[in-house]
Amino acid sequence: MSINRLDETGSTVPFDAAESRRRCRRMRRRILDISQNVPALHIAPAFSCLEIVDVIYFGFMGCEPGAVPSDTFILSKGHGAMAQYLVLEELGVLSESEVKNCGKAGSRLGMHPDYGTPGIEASTGSLGHGLAMAVGMALADKVLGRDRMVYVVLSDGELQEGSVWEALMLAPNLKLDKLIVIVDLNDYQALGKISQAHPNFYPIADKVRAFGWETAEADGHDQHKVYDTILAREGNGPFLLLAHTVKGKGVSYMEHTPIWHYRSPSPEEYKQAICELDAAEENDRHA
Repeated sequence: MSINRLDETGSTVPFDAAESRRRCRRMRRRILDISQNVPALHIAPAFSCLEIVDVIYFGFMGCEPGAVPSDTFILSKGHGAMAQYLVLEELGVLSESEVKNCGKAGSRLGMHPDYGTPGIEASTGSLGHGLAMAVGMALADKVLGRDRMVYVVLSDGELQEGSVWEALMLAPNLKLDKLIVIVDLNDYQALGKISQAHPNFYPIADKVRAFGWETAEADGHDQHKVYDTILAREGNGPFLLLAHTVKGKGVSYMEHTPIWHYRSPSPEEYKQAICELDAAEENDRHA
């Protein structure tokens, strides 16, 4: 089953990983800029899944400038909302001024996605519900004969919710071959490492495969690998990708540091973060 992004003529649109890297650098900087307008922002969770969300939208979904994609995307880890907002801004679905004022009084963009906002298919402020909703959507599409994919991004923290495992058990029984799930596997929940608090949580892939899913693993910050791994799936049933990521990726003092789950940097911290992103861009340019 082909899931390549197509243009208006039906031709495959090639995924440009280099352009994706440029977009993600631009979006990280933008998130940092926005963080200076509000007391706190979920920066690290957004930095963790930014490449994943970018690949889904620009690599696979039917995205035309200014239009809501024809496929379905659910950000089950709603605390990563800034990643989705910035991608929707890149597409022209959300305006620059609206995203800039995210989290302020009177703004319709909160810290988690809300259904009814352009481009948002589900409210995901409460964790553990996104996959169950996606299973329902994929089943409805199958019954009604709608030809579209349903993509879901889960956090590994919310994989501890029982509702997620109920949905994982159900999807293969329903033979939902147009359901693709990516787990943002950064090994952190809000207050610490999952591998320390719940070591029996692993191995995840074996547990999911036991329910009948096709699974794979990849570096979640390597756009080429994420794209190629999803594209190479067999497609005979639901597919789950374990994407290994770093919470707070791109800013040294945020990486692997729980406090940055929900916090805005001070002016000095902001300057350091911008300098690090600039240095990374310069290194890429000369690589």
